[in-house]
Amino acid sequence: MTLIILNNLLFGIFLSGDKPSLLSVNPGLIIWTIVIFVLFLFLLKKFAWGPIITALNNRELMIKEALENAERQNKESAELIEQNRKVIAEANAHASRIISDAKDIAVKMKDEIVSKANEESNKNIEKAKQQIEAMKVSALEEMRGDITDIAFKAAEKILSKNLDRGKQMDLINDYMSKIPKN
Repeated sequence: MTLIILNNLLFGIFLSGDKPSLLSVNPGLIIWTIVIFVLFLFLLKKFAWGPIITALNNRELMIKEALENAERQNKESAELIEQNRKVIAEANAHASRIISDAKDIAVKMKDEIVSKANEESNKNIEKAKQQIEAMKVSALEEMRGDITDIAFKAAEKILSKNLDRGKQMDLINDYMSKIPKN
């Protein structure tokens, strides 16, 4: 660019005797400007155009690769996110199953413990009833013995004679069997 301006100034001074004006047309200047411009384009094409185009193509390839890489990474990220969601959903389902199973086991254990306690309670009640019945029978036997002695003494006094002990026992047992047991 500087070369063109210098050239224009030199040719403008030498070709015209006057000072060149901005609006004056100088055919020599136009020709030299075109020649220098074509020479400059040739030099640019020979030395700079190839490397510039290569650099631009390399940059375009790098940008395409970067975009493809970013797109691939986005897809991979989306797949990983989806996999993580599935894993979390499976983990939640598994945890729910574990909690449900634990609740079921707890209910079964509670029912089993209540059942065993009821069985034990029923056994204790039955044992207590048997003990009460045994005590009742024992008390009745004891009362029978006392009543027998009382009856024997009463009969002895009434009859004023002493009967045979075996006959007395038969009479008393017969009498006692007629007494209600409650």
